[in-house]
Amino acid sequence: MAANPTIEPGLDLSWLNLYDEPATATPGKKGLTLKEINAGRYSDAARGGGDMTYRMRGAVARPGAHRFGPNYMSKSDVWSENCIMLYEEATQRQWASARDIPWDTLQPLPDEIERAMCQLCTMLTEVEFIAGDVPGQWLPFISAQDFEAGLFLMSQIMDEARHTDVFRKRALVNGGGLLAQGAGLGLRTLLEARDFTEMSVLMHVQAEGFVQSMFRMGELIGQTEADKRIFRMSAQDESRHLAFGVMHLKYVLDTDPDRAEEIHHYLDKAEGDASGGGSGDVTFPPVFESLCILLGGGVEKFDEGVQKFLLLRKRQINEYAHRLDVAGLNRRNRFGPLMAQFVDPV
Repeated sequence: MAANPTIEPGLDLSWLNLYDEPATATPGKKGLTLKEINAGRYSDAARGGGDMTYRMRGAVARPGAHRFGPNYMSKSDVWSENCIMLYEEATQRQWASARDIPWDTLQPLPDEIERAMCQLCTMLTEVEFIAGDVPGQWLPFISAQDFEAGLFLMSQIMDEARHTDVFRKRALVNGGGLLAQGAGLGLRTLLEARDFTEMSVLMHVQAEGFVQSMFRMGELIGQTEADKRIFRMSAQDESRHLAFGVMHLKYVLDTDPDRAEEIHHYLDKAEGDASGGGSGDVTFPPVFESLCILLGGGVEKFDEGVQKFLLLRKRQINEYAHRLDVAGLNRRNRFGPLMAQFVDPV
């Protein structure tokens, strides 16, 4: 029934007439998720043009609404086809270092092994702090038309805060402490990104991909059940960040393939910084040496640790190349010699 704005002088109830179609959703197996409300004029497929206001997708535009911009006007600038699912997974798989890590399983370790773990945790505390800081810089540039991408980045910031927290606790809890600060070359590259896709490719696909490969070797790196659990739980979170980045890059290349060479140039520079020992990369000398001690089982087994480190490095580079292949960006012939030597033939 149409509203009658003349019921009371001075009232304008015309907004009541905006309900031109029923808006209902049925909870699914995991409850009422973003997937169930992604329908009709509210779906991402019905996205209109951006207008630099905070008008949420599906809301009726208001004449005279103030702009808050600048923000991205094109969906391809920030979108990833899996961001709805990844956000829901993030909200349902939160964990806390205080209660979910079995700190009581920590035990005194040989001095060089404890210090090696503390050095590794020092690097990871730095890296994960920046990994939360970087996406936060881009939230104001995401249009409300693509709010799911913004929600995912908010969940990532929470993940990275938890990682910073847990690795700092691990460095301090067993008689060690924070050790050598990293050079910061790779981290600075992330902070200096001037475009969302540049940031996402460098952080989600490259930097976090390298860290994820290391987390997955947590069973070898970790010396106690607490250490192993830290790496497993962190890897669970990191998988979501990687998945967003790979699918965002794929969406960009599918919808705007002319950007491929531009993205190659971003990676040319970033890979050079990483190969030079940036603090976010395992080739930074203190991190390399600490990993060799942990992988080998002590200073006296350093050579054995080096061999395992080379396997880790090989795994990092090949998983990175595979992720780029999945996204539609083949860089195998563009890697510099320090990375190309580890790439398996296809």
